[in-house]
Amino acid sequence: MDLKLKDKVALITGAGSQIGYGKGIARVLAEEGCKLVLADINMEGCQTTADELAARGASVIALKADNTKREEVDGMVKAGADHFGRIDILVNNAGASGPFKFFADMTIDEWSFDINVNLYGQMNVAQAVLPYMIGQKYGRILNFAGGMGIPGLSIYGAAKSAIVTFTQALSKEVAQHGIIVNVFGPGLGITGLVVDTASEEFKQDNINRSSLKRLCTPEDVGPIVAFLVSDKCSYMTGQHVHLSTY
Repeated sequence: MDLKLKDKVALITGAGSQIGYGKGIARVLAEEGCKLVLADINMEGCQTTADELAARGASVIALKADNTKREEVDGMVKAGADHFGRIDILVNNAGASGPFKFFADMTIDEWSFDINVNLYGQMNVAQAVLPYMIGQKYGRILNFAGGMGIPGLSIYGAAKSAIVTFTQALSKEVAQHGIIVNVFGPGLGITGLVVDTASEEFKQDNINRSSLKRLCTPEDVGPIVAFLVSDKCSYMTGQHVHLSTY
């Protein structure tokens, strides 16, 4: 099926991890013919992703931005739009979590980190791309949820849950401008968030709970994201698409 993504300009945040969903999504969108603006706080990793895709023929640039810093976000979005002439798609993938820790043991600084990256960060990027999308009367925004209700990830999950209700409201506000907004919750995956911070016991418990007896991978996520940001997904907005095999 032709998703009609050729020459669409897609901004993907969180594209720096070499085992993350962002890189997997970028690979699929490049295969579909998108021009890519890749962003991450980890510029070295982001450039590595861009270089690999460019070697395969993709039109791609890498830009550094911390999504919690609005000035950096605005500069990154402007640079991407200036380079390609427009921003058609936002894949609001960037996220992070502090250590797995029960709520009773968390500090307010640890709360703030999870909320700033996973809620305010996505809101910053979404608001920064809206003027471009409103001006062109076209856009696709895919926010990212997930990790809700998991012990040891209470504040992370709370921030992601807030993104779901934010998406529902935003989708109604911008529909008149030809902009579709949905939210995607990938399954718990073999990504930096889990590999770097979760215990082997936590990972094995979740593998055991899964009907498929494995964790999610970037290869599972990329094709679904490609559909959700494509013109084939033209009559679904404000919806939460959640991968889970539990």
